[in-house]
Amino acid sequence: MTETPNDQTPSNPHASDPYGQPTQPLPWYVQPDTDAVDPATGAAPVAGRPRRTVALVVAAALLSGVTGGGLGAAAVLHRDATTTATSSTVGSSSTGQVNPVSLPTGSIEKVAALVLPSVVSIQERSTDGSGGTGSGFVLSADGLILTNNHVVAGAANGGQLNVSFQNGQTATATIVGRDPSADLAVIRVKGATGLVPATLGRSANLHVGQTVVAVGSPLGLSGTVTSGIVSALDRPVRTGSSDATTSSDVSVLNAIQTDAAINPGNSGGPLVDLSGAVVGINSAIASLGAASGTQSGSIGLGFSIPIDQAKRIADELIANGKATHAQLGISVGDATTGAGALLGTVNPGGAAERAGLRSGDVVIKVGARQIENADALVATIRSSRPGDQVTLTYVRDGRTATTTVTLAESSS
Repeated sequence: MTETPNDQTPSNPHASDPYGQPTQPLPWYVQPDTDAVDPATGAAPVAGRPRRTVALVVAAALLSGVTGGGLGAAAVLHRDATTTATSSTVGSSSTGQVNPVSLPTGSIEKVAALVLPSVVSIQERSTDGSGGTGSGFVLSADGLILTNNHVVAGAANGGQLNVSFQNGQTATATIVGRDPSADLAVIRVKGATGLVPATLGRSANLHVGQTVVAVGSPLGLSGTVTSGIVSALDRPVRTGSSDATTSSDVSVLNAIQTDAAINPGNSGGPLVDLSGAVVGINSAIASLGAASGTQSGSIGLGFSIPIDQAKRIADELIANGKATHAQLGISVGDATTGAGALLGTVNPGGAAERAGLRSGDVVIKVGARQIENADALVATIRSSRPGDQVTLTYVRDGRTATTTVTLAESSS
């Protein structure tokens, strides 16, 4: 949440660097996210054509009991999310797509018919020949598509992107802009016609228990639709590649949690409400890591980037090729006792210092939101806009106080 390193991060096992990422490995399990099948054949991946996918981790506490009882499994978040189980593929005339007008309002069938024409499958190949498959959705009729950064990152330095549409069209694409810290990217296709932009909704209007639908290309199965509910909102989720070595390789999402089935390949695809409006971008899943090292499927813990945050970042990527983020100007770690985020170095002249915060303060609330740990504070601040004013409640020397902070700006 600030740009400069420091050597005074609080001494605790979850201490974070200035970006709010851990400087010491967290005690979470990381498993490479390798495709179990080849999407073209249904067989194992073709020899010599490895699928480059990325794994991410989630605190074991998200899966109560997973690490106990001698189960021999750990919570794994896979950063190449997808939807399958209890799914239907209705993305084209050959797979059952019908006119939305003839379908009941609020039905999953109507949602699928409305959304599928806007959803794409993205095939990425890097210069070393490795690659993977993800999803995305159309933002504009002139070819702009929103997806996850980790879906396209491998093609950022001379690689190739190919996009497949539900109507059978295919096109190459170029990267307009990427934001690794938010795990978002905008790409543009060339030569495709008749593109149908998705309708964007408001994630701020979501409620726990509300029905949502996920659409994408799990395991390369394009046009896959699954449904579920919003399981939780504002869920802090840390994601990162299995070989992440710097803070820029890791995202902390202020995520929508859903039990709609999501599996590898769905990353970048939309999560929509029953009006067919996009409310989130599917980005990560939790699963029980298989002992053999192969990925396991959905267990009903999927995570999506809220569209309100994603739209702002996408607009900046389209306009400038990069995005800005709110920051406090601090390093942060978990509180050593109880809940909260322990402030480490407070940058001179930064937003936190101007608001009177000091190293050693423990932030316990931002506005009305309880802050349980460092990730919750990082995710909350990153979901805000530069220039926003937020009220922080903190504890200093056993006393609780509040202060108003005007968030500063950093660039991705």
